[in-house]
Amino acid sequence: MVDKQEPNAESGAKSNDNQLRDVSKRLNDVMGLLRIQRDTLRKRGINLPTGAMDSLRTLRKRLETLSRTVADSQQELVSLRALAKTSALINSERNVDDVLNQVMDTVISLTGAERGYIMLRDPKTGILEPEVARGMDAASLDSSEGVIVSRTIVNMVADSGEPILTDNASMDERYQRQESVAGLKLRSILAVPLKSHDQVIGVVYCDNRIMSGLFKQHELGVLTSFANQAVVAIENATLFESVRDRLAEVTEIQNRMGNLFDSVTSGIITVDENGLILVANQTAESITHQKDIEGQLLKDILPAMGDSFYAMLETVRTTETQHGKDYDDLLVDNASRSWAVIASPLRGENGTQGVALVIEDLTEQRKSEMQIRETRRYMPPALVDTLKGVDINTVGSEEREITAVFADIRGFTSFSEKLEPDALMSIINKYLSLASDAITFGEGIVDKYMGDAVTGLFNTQLNPQTDHAARAVQTALHLVHDMNGMHLNMESDGLSNEIVHFGIGIHTGPAVLGNVGGKDRKEFSALGEAMDICKYLQEQAGAGEVAISEYTYDQVRDHFECEEILEPARPKEAYQHIKCYKVVKTKKAVILDPELADLKAEMADFLDEFGDLSDLVADLDD
Repeated sequence: MVDKQEPNAESGAKSNDNQLRDVSKRLNDVMGLLRIQRDTLRKRGINLPTGAMDSLRTLRKRLETLSRTVADSQQELVSLRALAKTSALINSERNVDDVLNQVMDTVISLTGAERGYIMLRDPKTGILEPEVARGMDAASLDSSEGVIVSRTIVNMVADSGEPILTDNASMDERYQRQESVAGLKLRSILAVPLKSHDQVIGVVYCDNRIMSGLFKQHELGVLTSFANQAVVAIENATLFESVRDRLAEVTEIQNRMGNLFDSVTSGIITVDENGLILVANQTAESITHQKDIEGQLLKDILPAMGDSFYAMLETVRTTETQHGKDYDDLLVDNASRSWAVIASPLRGENGTQGVALVIEDLTEQRKSEMQIRETRRYMPPALVDTLKGVDINTVGSEEREITAVFADIRGFTSFSEKLEPDALMSIINKYLSLASDAITFGEGIVDKYMGDAVTGLFNTQLNPQTDHAARAVQTALHLVHDMNGMHLNMESDGLSNEIVHFGIGIHTGPAVLGNVGGKDRKEFSALGEAMDICKYLQEQAGAGEVAISEYTYDQVRDHFECEEILEPARPKEAYQHIKCYKVVKTKKAVILDPELADLKAEMADFLDEFGDLSDLVADLDD
């Protein structure tokens, strides 16, 4: 309706203006005609009726007054339309720059100014800065020019909060001495404040360097009203931009939090007092094997947790304390799973509003722990602890120097014929356990059991050692001594007829180490000549003896006293070049356990202190 009424109002105004002009023209024509007739009649001694010309003159003045009134009304109509457009800006435009530009264009149009500027106060510094600078052709001006031209006037308006109107600034005593006014020969200037809640937030400034008296009280009043409307539009646009920026910031934070929430490796679920799931991350959906679980009941999503679980949740909610528990053998998607659940109170403005759950899937960890427990039966505990973070299946093949130990029970065949199967297995397990314990104590790896024999490996990629040769020999001597101790116990138990001994061979040399076996079963083992030579050496050792190769002897001669075996008990043509040595005794023990090394150091310190005390006692005796 507005679009249709505005053209009608404008058309009516033009029609009225045209009618006034037509009447004025006819009146002038009548007055001209009467003057001619008056002169003609006077020549004949006749005068026009008294007051005829005065009536016409009065009528013309009334027409002129009416014309000015119509013109003023038209100007007022233009101003009112501009104010209406500004009011529309308040509800339509949402961009501050667009609002400022349209306001400035309207100001130039209303006042007929040559230039116009809008200055807004910086909320941080309080300094008025130019935001829009426009000319009569709606082209943008250099904002720096606006600062130079208008700074003095603008500051006066901003400081006083009152508008300034001058029809010839160059001749105005208030401003003619100001550099900007005098230098640029400014004439008409009009500036009004932009007020918000009695605070000046900016200034609207117009000037003209050519025409004097361009701005009147009418323009001042219109511009003041216009400025009041413009402030509302500017504030609304500024508020909208602020809200939009804040919304964008909040959205970005929510996106980041969502990404962070979903990147957490633990499952997170929050539920309200009724057990309804409020929020859940992707990990929680993966652990529970469910999708789109938000908005569903917790009991419908989780597997059968038992009444104690939901009792725990109620305790957490009512006592506002954290509780946790591990759950094994949970049936999730037809598979057994192990979970660790921690429940914490979900606090809000009005107290606890629900429970937050953190769920860890421990299934693979449980499997790993079980594997480690099994591994401890075959490897040293310290080595097992080192391998907790290593996947044995990913250990690559490697060729390196190792020391291999081969221990075989002498006379096992005749020995086994004397015993019943159960007794035989019981005794043989005692011997093999003794051997594996000795290897484990030396931080070696039990390679394999072969009937009545056992092999151990030192300095593999799983247990790297710089003193592997000495460790292997020390391990073999420990095994011999442990065997003798076990025999004493067996004699006291009346089992002397079942006493046997290990023959032990040790060799240091290169070997290829890695996983061997099929798809369903693999073993970590050593391949190569080192293992064959090791077996050959144990064949040269007598019961309770340790035979080592020349390569091993070269590395352990400082620790152990050895004798060369000149005539091998079981010579083989392929190994004629291998020199054999029998270990006789220990010259300098190898510390296999770090705790023993620490104990030895403590004992040394104690002996040093004891020596000092002895000297002190001796001095006192003197």
